[in-house]
Amino acid sequence: MTELINIINSFQELDVETEEAIHKYFIVEKFKKDELIIQEGRICNKVYFIKSGIVRRFCLEDGIEVTKWIYTENQFITSLSSFFEQKPSFESFQACEETIVYSLSYDDEQTLLEYPLFSKFHIRQLRFYLSRINEFHHLFRTMNAQERYSYLLHFFPQIILKAKLKHVASLIGVSQETLSRIRASIN
Repeated sequence: MTELINIINSFQELDVETEEAIHKYFIVEKFKKDELIIQEGRICNKVYFIKSGIVRRFCLEDGIEVTKWIYTENQFITSLSSFFEQKPSFESFQACEETIVYSLSYDDEQTLLEYPLFSKFHIRQLRFYLSRINEFHHLFRTMNAQERYSYLLHFFPQIILKAKLKHVASLIGVSQETLSRIRASIN
């Protein structure tokens, strides 16, 4: 759980009491390759921190799975609107390899939010990630496929190293063949 505590401390330094509560409420879970962690149409009642593995977030568009993002170690995942509003998710999250996470249930998160330092962490983390998501979507929309691939290669190399080509191709909005040409032109 050291990785989780270190990430939380990077946003907000914890005291012993809050750290003990985090150890109490976060649970270790394992997911097999291709297992759904969060499923479209169901209420997401947990937030997860990836200890090891890789997770793909995708939506069905006209019956086709479209990858929206790929998460690697030391990242939090959840279906934001589903978790925060406790309504059915419009997206799915799938383990792309055996994945180990620390999970926190919705109810236990409510308990942890009563700890002032965890609450400060929560607010700081949400502000940071929402800002990054907003910036990312703006940038990604203005880039062509080669620029998107280069962006991932530069800022998120773990995605390029660990994810399946078909998922990276879907993420940047091209076919696998076009991705192969892009990769060849960069190498």
